[in-house]
This record gives sequence, C-alpha cells and structure tokens, in this order.
Amino acid sequence: MNILSYKPEGYLPGIILDKESGKFEISGKTCPEDAIEFYDPVFEWLDEYSKDPLDETVFNFKLNYFNTVSSKILMMIMLRLEEISEDGHNVKIRWFYPEDDEDLEEAGDDYESMLEIDFELVPYDDEDDDDEYTQGLIDSLI
Repeated sequence: MNILSYKPEGYLPGIILDKESGKFEISGKTCPEDAIEFYDPVFEWLDEYSKDPLDETVFNFKLNYFNTVSSKILMMIMLRLEEISEDGHNVKIRWFYPEDDEDLEEAGDDYESMLEIDFELVPYDDEDDDDEYTQGLIDSLI
C-alpha cells in the first residue's frame, strides 16, 4: 500500500498515512481553499486501508488551527476510523492540543463525544512545539 505524505505548507496540513510504519497523522493548520478536493486522497487511502487494516491503528491529530469546513472533514475522517473499529479492529484516535489552548481542547472533547471509539486527549507544552519534540511525544505513546 502506498504512503500518502504531504509536508505542511501555509494553511495546508502535514499528512502521513503509512501502513508499513504504522504512522497515521494530520498536523499543523488546515484550511485549504477546496477542502473536499484536498482531502479526497486521504479518503481514498482510508478506503483502501479499511480493507486490510493493521491489528492496531493509532491515528494522531495535532492541529493548531482549522476552519469550519476542515472541522467537518476531520469528523468524516474520524467516522471512517470508527467504521474500521466497528468492523472489529483496534482503532484509537489521539487528539494533541497545546495545554493552554482551551478551544482546541474543547474541539477534541466535542469530537470524542460524537464518536464511539477509543479517543485520547493529549496536552502538550506549546513552547516545545517543534517537529522533533512532537515526533518524540507521538513515538513515546505508540
């Protein structure tokens, strides 16, 4: 299965969907001009992945900004993950948020309340928010 990977750029998120390494993450800012078109490859990848998922899937969301349209797209992604879970697979969502950002914490709470899936809110120190720190934090939780 191919790796889907985008580096964050401006208001486009970083995305890594890599079945072989078990890394599944969307991070950064997400408010693409055409969110449906931008995220279409993600849905195609998830559709393919759902046919033969790993025994355990941990999907990390580490966003520092998203708009209303992206919020709906994120929910659709989470619902796809919930479907994989309902098919008997172990799926967990980790929602990372800066410990001093009540809005992002509340967004995570809202998503969690709408889903029937293992969901973990993970606060982090915003001052330590760099790629190396974030990857270390995510790796320590896997």
